[in-house]
Amino acid sequence: MKNRFSKEEVVRLYVNLVRTRALDKVMTEGLVGGRVGGHWTSQFGQEAVGVGSCTFLRKDDYILYGHRGHGITTAIPKGLPPEALIGEHYGRMIGGCCGVGFFREFDPDLGIVGLSGTLGGNFVVAAGLGIGAKMRGKGQVVICTEGDGTYGRGTFHECALMSANWKLPIIWGIENNQYMIYSHVSELYPKDNLADLAFGYGIPGIVVDGQDVVAVAEAYATAVERARAGEGPTVIESKTYRIEPHVFGMSDLKGWTPRPQEEIDAWRKRDPIKLLQERLLKEKVLSAADIERIEREAKDEMEKAERIAGESLPPEPEILDRSLYAE
Repeated sequence: MKNRFSKEEVVRLYVNLVRTRALDKVMTEGLVGGRVGGHWTSQFGQEAVGVGSCTFLRKDDYILYGHRGHGITTAIPKGLPPEALIGEHYGRMIGGCCGVGFFREFDPDLGIVGLSGTLGGNFVVAAGLGIGAKMRGKGQVVICTEGDGTYGRGTFHECALMSANWKLPIIWGIENNQYMIYSHVSELYPKDNLADLAFGYGIPGIVVDGQDVVAVAEAYATAVERARAGEGPTVIESKTYRIEPHVFGMSDLKGWTPRPQEEIDAWRKRDPIKLLQERLLKEKVLSAADIERIEREAKDEMEKAERIAGESLPPEPEILDRSLYAE
């Protein structure tokens, strides 16, 4: 394979794509079945961005992510047990705590430090983590991934300026899925590439095909090497597409009219799993039997995780108190 990764590493990317989609399916079915409290924002078709950015990170690197998918494509490749994420959404106790999903992901041993309650809050946390990582001098990096709409928030620009001036080890990831609820990205940004935002801060701005998980992983690997070497931050825009509605149950619109079906169909043809699958089969890295086995194992893993979450107990009131308040 003509890239920086070994065949085994590319297969690892493929496996994580399949695993995260299998988990997305479990969560979607959990919502329809009334087991998921609240809502679910699917990342179907967008898996390559999170998987490519996080699969090869060190355990002590930090990740922050946006609300879409609630972290499944980033936290699962980083090592988060899927039953922990499912359990939080089911309101169940997993491993002595009240889950680690949408509102309370926190696993410092894995570099998972939580999800901001409002879009754009992660930028500030990432800047703080970047300062800490630089002060420790251990080569840690911070990956902060948000959607295209969130990069219009002032918090990004403040933190991008700080990260550039202080050469903080942060990769600002833009998961550009073309839509902010009902608004197309072209309506809200004057240029084609959001990565051009980096120019004003004197840092690299890279655009990558967000459907090609290997290309995403290569872009992030280069940025991570740069950050570890003390050369500062990078902005990476991964161009992808939101196949599903913004939230299940909402109208799927572009402005005031339905999203064009031909647009959705065109992006479906560039499914990141199918693209890599075809490549692996063509280059005889995997066989059809391998593909079937990987899909079966991912399905079994996520169904087992769902059973563990579903059979776990609801949290005791004092656990909820400790989750919300400090002494």
